[in-house]
Amino acid sequence: MMAAATVLQTFTLTYPLTIGFLHPPEKMISHKTLNSTMESSQTILLARREPFQLVSNAPTVSLNSTTGLIHPVPEVEERAKGPRRKSASRRRGRKDIKKQISTEPEVIPPPRSVPSRWQRYLWSLPPDEALVYAKKEIDHAPVVTYDPDLYIPLFRNVSMFKRSYELMESILKIYIYQDGARPIFHQPYLRGIYASEGWFMKLMEENRQFVTRDPKRAHLFYLPYSARQLEIALYVPGSHNLRPLSIFLRDYVNMIAAKYPFWNRTQGSDHFLVACHDWGPYTVNEHEELSRNTIKALCNADLSEGIFVAGKDVSLPETTIRNPKKPLRSLGGTRVSQRSILAFFAGYMHGRVRPTLLRYWGGKDEDMRIYGPLPNRVSRKMSYVQHMKSSRFCICPMGYEVNSPRIVEAIYYECVPVIIADNFVPPFNEVLDWSAFSVIVAEKDIPDLKEILLAIPLRRYLSMQTNVKMLQKHFLWHPKPIRYDLFHMILHSIWFNRLNQIPIRR
Repeated sequence: MMAAATVLQTFTLTYPLTIGFLHPPEKMISHKTLNSTMESSQTILLARREPFQLVSNAPTVSLNSTTGLIHPVPEVEERAKGPRRKSASRRRGRKDIKKQISTEPEVIPPPRSVPSRWQRYLWSLPPDEALVYAKKEIDHAPVVTYDPDLYIPLFRNVSMFKRSYELMESILKIYIYQDGARPIFHQPYLRGIYASEGWFMKLMEENRQFVTRDPKRAHLFYLPYSARQLEIALYVPGSHNLRPLSIFLRDYVNMIAAKYPFWNRTQGSDHFLVACHDWGPYTVNEHEELSRNTIKALCNADLSEGIFVAGKDVSLPETTIRNPKKPLRSLGGTRVSQRSILAFFAGYMHGRVRPTLLRYWGGKDEDMRIYGPLPNRVSRKMSYVQHMKSSRFCICPMGYEVNSPRIVEAIYYECVPVIIADNFVPPFNEVLDWSAFSVIVAEKDIPDLKEILLAIPLRRYLSMQTNVKMLQKHFLWHPKPIRYDLFHMILHSIWFNRLNQIPIRR
């Protein structure tokens, strides 16, 4: 009887059982070309679902036996159980009903996309040739007039940025040196105003898309050290001597150059580091090639000291992280109509700019809320964050060094940043147009600060404030990075500036 049932089932089904079970569905559409990826993906999905629909209410034939049947599929089993006892609780009854109603055939996930010929061509190129190809492609980028993921007014050239970003996603591979002991290496510091270097390190070492274990495939090499951890481990408080830190990093690079061939091949020009500490630039001084050739992503992006080189190095945003488990806490601001304060600043009085700012504007104008540390009498009525969310302009003066975490704080709270730091290169300046969403004031113009801000027409200010809102997505840390977020923006600037160093033969 069982053999007869098997024969009968074979003739009554629309297709023979061997089609649905003995042959992988993908082979049914193997004649599709590589250039019709989207059409093939849809066909594959339909082909994978079809056999399950054909036999959803029938017994399933065991492939390991021709003489027996395995248990019915779950839908049939559920009907075979019959009605439940009336004594069951209502809550349990409702759960059982929902379970029965929600029982559906399993949805098969779509298959992995088939690499296009173009993608396979890129993968076949040696790293140096791939970089030359990418640079030529960016120079001839197609014009972009609209993109749902990018707000065009924020960029110097959105067409070049978009093409460069796409090529980065398709090409870039990074090798991370595993050498170096913790905590200086491979142990990110995720809290405080220097957290950018730690968050980048964490997300880079967890990444699977861009990281390669084969250094011969790499386009860039990452030196995974933390300037903050270096300070904690080696700096002697009160000594004012940074040389032990730079000697330590010099010896590390010499060890890398002796152990691997990659540093010597380019004298370090395809290597990069990420350091947000104020002392980051000074930790490279004892190694000439490290200082001159390596791509340095630095929060302290000061052109006047001769260490940071515009067009090669990257200005790294300084982001304050108070709770690493909630890096996006307190985002957002209020409407322009609710921003009653013209300009706001509160902070410690260190460096050359802040005392000047306080001398001219501290407590002298109700529209200009300029303080040292925010007084208790003021903070009891309105907190620091509330002040930023209630101000049209947020003053971001340099401290001991040119960088300030207030720039990103202003972006988070949708307040137009006013940057006062001569020789400072704003973050991602190679791709972002900072004149579209910020005001840059020379240090000598501090006495005229209010006049400068009031001279900005309302329509212009509204445009700048809208741009700040649209910019926010590019300055956010996510535990799992998403496209165009802060992790990817840093990585793109490193990639983009590496391409800037590639000579093109005419």
